[in-house]
Amino acid sequence: MTTISLAFCPITVDDVDAAIPFYRDGLGLEIVNDVSYESHRWVSFGLPQQAGLAVVLSNPQAGRSPEDGEALERLVVKGSAPGPYVFSTDDLDATFERLRASGAEVLQEPIAQDWGPRDCAFRDPAGNHIRINQV
Repeated sequence: MTTISLAFCPITVDDVDAAIPFYRDGLGLEIVNDVSYESHRWVSFGLPQQAGLAVVLSNPQAGRSPEDGEALERLVVKGSAPGPYVFSTDDLDATFERLRASGAEVLQEPIAQDWGPRDCAFRDPAGNHIRINQV
């Protein structure tokens, strides 16, 4: 049987440098690659418990036509970019407090959802909706 796995999860941000502390220090991800190519830059983060999977932050114009990049940037800066992006942790309260202490915008404190997980939510510095589930 053929196997398939997810290798990259792209997240568009308007300022890669501003977003790095949220993902590195707040979520605890590790930078594994920082690439500048022509006028673009992307930073890949590894997930310690998921070898082979990377979260990739890039600007809206990376790999897109100028028109598509501008359209995506307008969505990102008004907080309407694709998402939410859902992470999971074995210690939701510690993760929540670490992100809140970093100054990240809290959308929802940890609660047990009627429909399933106990979770919380933030916006990253670009405005992306980030949810974190307790596992």
